[in-house]
Amino acid sequence: MFIAEKLRQENIAEYLLYMWQVEDTIRAYACNEERIAREYVPMFKLDEAKAAKMSQWYAQLCAMMRSEGVKEKGHLQINKNIVAELSELSQHLLESHGYAKYHSAYFHALPDIMELRKKGNGSTLSDIEVCFNALYGVMMLRMAKKPVSEGTETAAKEISSVMAMLAAYYKQNKKEPLSFD
Repeated sequence: MFIAEKLRQENIAEYLLYMWQVEDTIRAYACNEERIAREYVPMFKLDEAKAAKMSQWYAQLCAMMRSEGVKEKGHLQINKNIVAELSELSQHLLESHGYAKYHSAYFHALPDIMELRKKGNGSTLSDIEVCFNALYGVMMLRMAKKPVSEGTETAAKEISSVMAMLAAYYKQNKKEPLSFD
């Protein structure tokens, strides 16, 4: 929770990946807030007030996951909204003439995005969601200490570069709206 608050302010892409991991953690505890409070939250070695606040945050997320029907798979609407915001921002950046570095990075990564879309049967997903799925998958492989193929590693680096730029533009746009010509 405390990490999420910080990441949301600093890097929206890292925040989203973190929140997807939180969703999976909640699923690992069968969306049971009592178990999370009893077994997971104590791992953070927080003082009583912070532990209570974190337990409450997880309980709220559990309730949201149950009410939105994403206990077993899928993403919370709050996270889908971020993907939609980032997709819209990406589209504005691509349609505008003032963001050549983003254009270049995006179109350099586009063959990888298209390949991942084809492999993942993600034809209905936005390019940005395909990118996040790829980065999350690589992150999970690394956490499980499983091998990541050279091709996947290369694609992840290209995509990561695009997502880092997009996150920076998102942060900038939140402070002062960007100009799209």
